[in-house]
Amino acid sequence: QVQLVESGGGLVQAGGSLRLSCAASGLAFSSYAMGWFRQDPGNVREYIARISRSGEVTNYAGSVEGRFTVSRDNAKNTMYLQMNNLKPEDTAVYYCNAQRGLLGYWGQGTQVTVSS
Repeated sequence: QVQLVESGGGLVQAGGSLRLSCAASGLAFSSYAMGWFRQDPGNVREYIARISRSGEVTNYAGSVEGRFTVSRDNAKNTMYLQMNNLKPEDTAVYYCNAQRGLLGYWGQGTQVTVSS
C-alpha cells in the first residue's frame, strides 16, 4: 500500500520559515518524480515545485522561486520543501505528489498558515 505522509506544517509569521517533509512508503521512491502542490479553500490545487528522480533537476512555480527549495533523500524515501520568507498568500494545505508516467499518488496534506 502506497503512502505519502506530509509533516512540518504549522503557523508562522510573515517572513518566517518552515520545512515540510513527505515520507513515502510502499513504492520504489527513487523511480518517481516528486512534487509539491498547495490548495486553499475556493481555489484549485496549485503546482509549487518538482524534483526529478535523482534530485538533480528541480523546477518551481514563479510565485515561490527564490524562496522555496525542494530536495529529496532517496535513502530515506523522503522529499523536503524548505520555505523561506513566507508570505500570507502562501497560506494553504500543502500536498506531496509522486508521479511515474500516468501513475500518481497524493498525500493527505499539511496545513501551512502564515500570519501578517
